[in-house]
Amino acid sequence: MKKYSVFAVAREAMRHHTGWTRAWRDAQPKKRYDVIIVGAGGHGLATAYYLGKNFGITNVAVLEKGWLGGGNTGRNTTIIRSNYLQDPSAAIYEKARSLYETMSQDLNYNVMFSPRGVIMLAQTEHEVRGYKRTAHANALQGVTTEFIGPDRVKQLVPIINIDGPRYPVLGGLWQARGGTARHDAVAWGYARACSDMGMDIIQKCEVTGVRQTGGKVTGVSTTRGDIDCDKLGMVVAGHSGQLANMAGFRLPMESVALQALVSEPIKPCMDVVVMANTVHGYMSQSDKGEMVIGGGTDGYNNYTQRGSFHHIEETVRALVETFPLISRLKMLRQWGGIVDVTGDRSPILSKTPVEGVFINGGWGTGGFKAIPGSGWGFAELMAKGHSPLTDAFGLERFAEGRFIDESVAAGVAH
Repeated sequence: MKKYSVFAVAREAMRHHTGWTRAWRDAQPKKRYDVIIVGAGGHGLATAYYLGKNFGITNVAVLEKGWLGGGNTGRNTTIIRSNYLQDPSAAIYEKARSLYETMSQDLNYNVMFSPRGVIMLAQTEHEVRGYKRTAHANALQGVTTEFIGPDRVKQLVPIINIDGPRYPVLGGLWQARGGTARHDAVAWGYARACSDMGMDIIQKCEVTGVRQTGGKVTGVSTTRGDIDCDKLGMVVAGHSGQLANMAGFRLPMESVALQALVSEPIKPCMDVVVMANTVHGYMSQSDKGEMVIGGGTDGYNNYTQRGSFHHIEETVRALVETFPLISRLKMLRQWGGIVDVTGDRSPILSKTPVEGVFINGGWGTGGFKAIPGSGWGFAELMAKGHSPLTDAFGLERFAEGRFIDESVAAGVAH
């Protein structure tokens, strides 16, 4: 793999950029792998990368029915934070946030990590109490956050209206080391590193069946033939339930569309991420000047990648009160992603009833921020049989009533 550097860029500029090679190989499937990861999104690629980097397991195939990063990884609002209430959640998200800080250097690929800070607005007295509680919990967890008053919010976000008639700003939970990253670059960086370790990334290869003998996985059937493996990792977000059904078990989750939109580009006006959970809207400004706005999930199960109008209308109407400036903007584009949501709004990283099959899903609407932490812990789970980062997120917690409730604790599962 050719190393990227300022010197490489200068050298290629002198020869009209004719010397660049492919970032990752266009691999053909082999008959057998030690590990197959289904899903070439951020979580699947991160799992493969840390299997190789941390455990030396490189006979790995990452299968993707579409194109690399074409699912939720390329359809989110790129927010990175770790200010969760429950200890297991804070641990895995903080691990992810810390890995994001050095990801560009680790992968030799600029993922454009921007630690601009994240504010979760408190717009009701209930949220004030909840966020103060979270700030105390974060202090015990070693996660640096603080509850700030409305004047400090206004200082950080000059364009905000803190005296809104319906949604006054009473304060906010501030994480200065949260931020954003370029979603596509995260997937591309991991893919490039995996390919360099000899792993096969196989696109346009849909899994149509999971083969097993005596309750143990032996391989998968795909649109490009049967492929054998010793271990299988399912990392397919909103299609987790469908893949689990192929293996003969069910998952306690449902799939819904989550939507977002961006405005036309404008001059820089906001250099932090703002989340308004009372109205279920969140906003940041991209490097191109677009206002990136996230909304809620549809109120019904579906597999569309569009979303519905009423959520966009509801989200924008409320955000216009808090940010009057955006009322004059035109929407540039809108899209949706298919997310898998569990009852306690926490993920599943677990062994399954089929020996050798592991599931990584249920991230709901907050998967992007967790990518490196998820990959780190899930790789350890697949390699060693358990991981301190994933032990609390097993499937058995639903039978035992041992929930990791982030639906209320985090205000919203973003």
